[in-house]
Amino acid sequence: LRGLDDRQLLAAAEVARRSEIWDRAINTADRTSLQHDYSLRYLAPYRERVEPKARELDLDHGWVYGLMRQESRFINVARSGVGASGLMQIMPATARWIAKRLGIKRFHPREMQDPAKNIQFGAYYLKHVQTSLDDSPVLATAAYNAGPGRAQRWRDTRPMEAAVYIESIPFAETRDYVKKVMSNAMYYAARFGQPSVLLTERLGTVPPRKT
Repeated sequence: LRGLDDRQLLAAAEVARRSEIWDRAINTADRTSLQHDYSLRYLAPYRERVEPKARELDLDHGWVYGLMRQESRFINVARSGVGASGLMQIMPATARWIAKRLGIKRFHPREMQDPAKNIQFGAYYLKHVQTSLDDSPVLATAAYNAGPGRAQRWRDTRPMEAAVYIESIPFAETRDYVKKVMSNAMYYAARFGQPSVLLTERLGTVPPRKT
């Protein structure tokens, strides 16, 4: 890619997309300076899996895609240094907990590299943390990265604008993660034809911490 202009970068990204090398397609399209193709920057593979599961759980599928893009760039065999795996980067202990909640027996964490199973588990967990954190997508996103306990502790005793909450997150990695996931969700919402809203509306307000 070194030395390619925008038109050539987009052509290379399209080659990667056609070969279903999703991460290379996204990363290459992200490199353009003046000529952009947001359908390549914000690819949406696995829609036949994601959209039905999002509807079933009443999740915004643009948000699910925003999180998945940040977690794995849609590499189904992605594995982090701490052991999280698959499209939605699920930790083995979390995967076992979800399997138990779903009544799945004889489960092994290596199944998280199966896209269908990973999306099922990841969407379930995202809905779980959202419900447990007053339905706030910002709190749930922070919880997905840093754990529900931390996301809860970072709340104030009074309502906060979600943008203020995000800036107050003490972990730089989580702060950056939440910003990127929620920004991604805006682009995916536009791509999927969802009603246009301002980012501040999408972020909403973080309810006060229960004392």
